[in-house]
Amino acid sequence: MNERPHIAIIDPNTLSALGLRQVLQNVMPIMTVDAYGSFSELVANHPERYFHYFVSLDIMLQQRDFFTAHNRKTIVLSPTPTPVAGYHSLCINQPEPLLIRELLMLVQHAHSHGRNLPPIPAILQQKVLTDRETEVMALIVQGYINKEIADRLHIGLSTVVTHRKNIMDKLGFRSVSALTIYAVMHGYVDINTISTPE
Repeated sequence: MNERPHIAIIDPNTLSALGLRQVLQNVMPIMTVDAYGSFSELVANHPERYFHYFVSLDIMLQQRDFFTAHNRKTIVLSPTPTPVAGYHSLCINQPEPLLIRELLMLVQHAHSHGRNLPPIPAILQQKVLTDRETEVMALIVQGYINKEIADRLHIGLSTVVTHRKNIMDKLGFRSVSALTIYAVMHGYVDINTISTPE
């Protein structure tokens, strides 16, 4: 059996690293995500085995030679929305829906149609939701409220609420952000149809 591919987070902010780890595991469930508080920890754990490095701006600047040599695999965790020249970057100081959208766009840009990704395990390809639940899920992640979903699908409001509960229970999610990640990564919704908060 092949080992799952690995992603490394290199960030001295433990709370930030733990939060990003959770998000990345939702976005790319086929990956194993390891977190390191320093560059020396990464170096001690076979850095060549990592598919991507999500690295804080400070560490990237301190270890510029290493990350420049691996710039196609490096995503810089930036405190501002200004892109870091020569690298893909992710602004970490923004509301959760915007952060999730930006991360999903990065994944889609680098790995559209599964390019450069290992195959998804069969268990993750199984159809979990009914066709109607899939329609409801798509409208939820596009920002529609229950009443709008009921009107669009010509079903009762209580039916929408039941579908919504069933979707979250079947998938084991507790937030719309997790549902958004699932819907985009499984091709149910195009990232460009998801509205962002003003």
